[in-house]
Amino acid sequence: MPGPYGPYGPGVGPYGTPPPAAPQTSGLAIASLVSGAVCCLPPLGLVLGLIALPRMKKRQQRGKGLAITGIALSAVSSLLMVLAFTTGAFADFWRGFQDGMEDASSSAYTLNLEKGDCFLADLDSQEPVDKVDTVLCTRPHEGEVTGRFKVKESTTWPGVNVIDQIAEERCGQLNDAYAMDTWDLPESVGIYYFAPVKESWRDGDRTVICALVSDGELLERSVRQDASTLDSQQLHYLKTMNAVDQALMTEPEEDADEDLDVNKKWARAVHGAVTTASADLRGQDWSDPAGSRIALLTKDLDTAARSWHRMATAEDADVFWEAYDEAFEALSMEKEVASRSALHLQTVPPGADSESDSDSGSDGGSGSGDAGSAEKV
Repeated sequence: MPGPYGPYGPGVGPYGTPPPAAPQTSGLAIASLVSGAVCCLPPLGLVLGLIALPRMKKRQQRGKGLAITGIALSAVSSLLMVLAFTTGAFADFWRGFQDGMEDASSSAYTLNLEKGDCFLADLDSQEPVDKVDTVLCTRPHEGEVTGRFKVKESTTWPGVNVIDQIAEERCGQLNDAYAMDTWDLPESVGIYYFAPVKESWRDGDRTVICALVSDGELLERSVRQDASTLDSQQLHYLKTMNAVDQALMTEPEEDADEDLDVNKKWARAVHGAVTTASADLRGQDWSDPAGSRIALLTKDLDTAARSWHRMATAEDADVFWEAYDEAFEALSMEKEVASRSALHLQTVPPGADSESDSDSGSDGGSGSGDAGSAEKV
């Protein structure tokens, strides 16, 4: 029979008092179970479980089973982790993981390549190359990016030949600055670049990506030799002596009997480079034993400079040729090798150990593509 104030509704006690609330589940107990189950931080699950048990009793919370399970799982995981570290299993796993990461390669658009990136690609394909596989430079690769630049010489499409001319000159400069120790550069490595074509130029592409690429065996190390890998003395030596090498390489195709004036102009350029090199080497504070060895090298440079001066002022071809052999003989390879050895640079001159590979250089030809076009010279 209803009371004086009517029947109680569902879930409502006398005078509207709600029934007692059900005990809550401990959040620490749940966290202990999760930490123990996923094995990410085994000790954490153990600690959380041990903290949760007395708190649950004090606060009348549920979750005792969860906490105990978390403690058990965490204890087992912690024990396995200790065993892995003490037996070396973890180290083996980590090495395997690192090797797997190093073996992995990722595909990248050539337009996104940056200085220092190493890559694999089908560079012999007649089709435009717009994507390559980037890899770690410690893994086998075909090429290494030496830098990039934008073509600013023209606002309209200048044509493939002009693009090639600009790319060859600028990429040559970037390559020289990137791989300064030319003695350490494999014989099979040559200039390569990805350049815009007419279609991509229309879409705003002006970027040329420069690279050093091997057309022989795959490279297994970086060819980078610049301020990021060399010390100050190595840098100074290479900058100085590379200037001499670059001057020597501009020797005219016509000999002095055919065009004496152009050969005398070349001799003047070499004389200036040799004279400057001698002064620059003397001006550097070298550590031993580099200092004593470079002192001998500068004496040879001074001797060579006198012969180059005679060539530059020769009255006729006979005088030019008379000084020609003396000039090259004075540029002692022996003294340069000794100086390089003291500076811990490559001591084997280019071609000295691979005369049979004289025909392994880059084969001319050209190809064009979009932001993945390639030119090889």
